[in-house]
Amino acid sequence: MSAHAGSAADLPTRWGFAALYGLIGSVVVAIIVMAFVWPAATSQAQNLPVGISGPSDAVTAVEDVLAEQDPAPFVLQTADDRDDAVSRIESRELYGAILLGDEPEVLIATAASPVAAQALRGVATQLQSQIDERAKTALSEQLSSIMQALQSGQRPPLPEGVAPGAAPEIPKVTVTDVVPLTEGDPTGAGLAASVFPLVLAGMLGGILLTLRVQGVVRRLVGLLVFGVAAGALITLVMQTWFGLLPGDWLLNAAVIGLGVSATSAVIIGLAALMGPAGIGVGVLITMFIANPIAGAAAPPQFLPEPWGAIGQFFVPGASATLLRSVTYFPDAATAVPWITLSAWLLGGVVLALVGHHRTRAELTPPEEQLERSEPAMV
Repeated sequence: MSAHAGSAADLPTRWGFAALYGLIGSVVVAIIVMAFVWPAATSQAQNLPVGISGPSDAVTAVEDVLAEQDPAPFVLQTADDRDDAVSRIESRELYGAILLGDEPEVLIATAASPVAAQALRGVATQLQSQIDERAKTALSEQLSSIMQALQSGQRPPLPEGVAPGAAPEIPKVTVTDVVPLTEGDPTGAGLAASVFPLVLAGMLGGILLTLRVQGVVRRLVGLLVFGVAAGALITLVMQTWFGLLPGDWLLNAAVIGLGVSATSAVIIGLAALMGPAGIGVGVLITMFIANPIAGAAAPPQFLPEPWGAIGQFFVPGASATLLRSVTYFPDAATAVPWITLSAWLLGGVVLALVGHHRTRAELTPPEEQLERSEPAMV
């Protein structure tokens, strides 16, 4: 009998099940690829808050051009002057500004988003082309009037604002990077690429603590140590070693540590509440839902609405936004991402405690539960 049982257990998998498992695997792989490719495939320049200042007719002309585009790449907000535009860029209210007038200028902030800065550089190129075209048209009209005057024996008219013997000056559009990237990361690729490793680090920390540490208090102590140590070591690599991050070292370490701890806490809490399946749910939420809509490589506004805004309330999006703000934009408002990360961390801790007490109650023998519930006899 045992020989027959052993031989039955070693029988090959049925053909239908083999094909089914292959099909399931291909679907899982397709979903994973879709989750990571979707942001790049659907992202487009749209809804980017940009300041504008200058003569009303020039501003109206720019607004009319943008209104013809669908979707509109920029949401123009009036700036009082250059100083106002710079202040709002430094506080991350705007990604850049278009300053029109006698000295046209386009303000960018590559530290906020190299992709957005590139889009604004394109605006500067278009403005310069329009100025050059208008200058050529004006010059052609002036030459025509001069020829007509010469043919009629009159004195050729002098262009307005141009001294005798001088050529008319054509304005040049300047591009000013208000908040440039650090020399260690001149393209911003390092900061954008660090988001996924930070997500992965938080997931691995949560899985390791869940599988290898027994006891909710011990697990939470491990979470605290992991967050502090990971924040310090990752900042050591990114800032001290590679020079990818500027700014205050301890503050950067605190942001990174809080981000990875929040991800770990979610996995620990869900696993305590749901068992091993909680690890899978935590990975699903973090990697396949939150990470693609984090808006790290491109502005959240570039993602299809409302996913870019929703992504800022998950750990990867809040971590990326907060880290970029504290490193490059000390004047930016950071209360929302701080609260978001803290809420995820606290939520994971609460889930861990609830799951621990529920499991403990389920494992307590009925007789012991009855003794605890009976009132003490006098």
